[in-house]
Amino acid sequence: MIRSELVQKLCQDFPDLTQREVENVVGAFFDSVTDQLAHGGRVELRGFGAFSTRGRDARVGRNPRTGESVEVDAKRVPYFKPGKEMRERLNLKEVTAE
Repeated sequence: MIRSELVQKLCQDFPDLTQREVENVVGAFFDSVTDQLAHGGRVELRGFGAFSTRGRDARVGRNPRTGESVEVDAKRVPYFKPGKEMRERLNLKEVTAE
C-alpha cells in the first residue's frame, strides 16, 4: 500500500472527511514520526508497534560499478518493531489462509 492508497482507504472509512483533510492528517502523522526520530526519540503505538532509530557504524563499502573501495560514514537508520497484537494478527491470518 502506498500513501495515496492509504488516503483513499481512509476516505472510504471516514466519509465525513474530505480527501484534503485526510491527506493533511496522514502528512501530519508522518511528519510527527519523522521529527521525533530525527531528534533521537521513539514513537510507540500500543498494539501496532514502535518506531525508533538504530546506529550503523562507519565502514568501507564498494562501488558496484567500478569495484573501488568507498568510505561509508556512520549513520542512523529507521527501525520498526511490530507490537504483540500486530504479530498475533499476522500469524492468525497466515494460519487461516493456509
